[in-house]
Amino acid sequence: MSNSLSPAEASAEGLKAPITAAASGYLVAVVATIFLSLTGILISLVSRRHGVPALVIAVWRDVFASATLAVFLALRAPRLLAISGKDLAFLAMNGAVLAVFNILWTLSVVRNGAAAATLLVYSSGGFTVLLGRLFFRERAGWAKAAAVLASLAGAALVSGIFAQGASAAEPLGVAAGLASGLAYAAYSLVGKGGANRGISPWTNVCYSFGIAALFLLAARLLPAGILPAAAVGPGGLFLPGRPAEAWWLLVLLAAGPTALGFGLYNASLALLPAGTVNLVASSEPIFAAAMAYAFLGERLGPGALAGGALILLAVLLLRFAKEERQNESA
Repeated sequence: MSNSLSPAEASAEGLKAPITAAASGYLVAVVATIFLSLTGILISLVSRRHGVPALVIAVWRDVFASATLAVFLALRAPRLLAISGKDLAFLAMNGAVLAVFNILWTLSVVRNGAAAATLLVYSSGGFTVLLGRLFFRERAGWAKAAAVLASLAGAALVSGIFAQGASAAEPLGVAAGLASGLAYAAYSLVGKGGANRGISPWTNVCYSFGIAALFLLAARLLPAGILPAAAVGPGGLFLPGRPAEAWWLLVLLAAGPTALGFGLYNASLALLPAGTVNLVASSEPIFAAAMAYAFLGERLGPGALAGGALILLAVLLLRFAKEERQNESA
């Protein structure tokens, strides 16, 4: 009996491996997105159940995330923990921007809820275009311009700026939500420098989160009134009087959505094109809204849902603009 394969069978065999790799990539990307969408849920739980202030949550999240990655790298890839002096200066700047984002994002979750805060962070797409145009003179075509308008209009609807009566927006929540999107855009632009310097993303996250924790600890020493009282809150850094569950939630927040979510996201990049992974990750607000409803009882009103749709439309427009630019340069 001949062991040769027919053309159809050979074609099927040749396609099997890529299809399997692609399927695995999609699965890993979806799981990573689910883990990342748990961030707001866990922040809400530790804030609501145990009254932990936003600044304290941000500090311990950064400490535990950095420590988790440092132990992982020490065991699996010690060379990635070695950095040069010039890279340390860059990581310090990156950590400072990350610290600002972390406190704004955490405060937004506490004041706006997990679902709305996650949507507001995705307004960073519009802010990224504006910052890129302002500081790097990046060209903005029709797709980017439409994305900016959709992103900002969506953020306004989600934050409740136009709502009236009991559903009217809280000023601090609006400010924190919109500022978190702007801060994340700044962090994304600064973070590009790490890849250009040849810094491993694992090294970048490990050091940046550790440095961010130091900046947040320093922020606790600022005179009263500089930071919002709702962010600083009462109580000590080491959670006196809180049960062990508060600590477990903080560890889970750092090790799960932060370290594991980021790790799976990077693993999916090895199996799928970056654009595909980013599109899958853009479904994070959908997962966050579903879990916020299931675990926290949060419900988004019609205006917030419409705003979320606009923000997701902005993400798709930016992806279209990037693919269009790549095709033009090909």
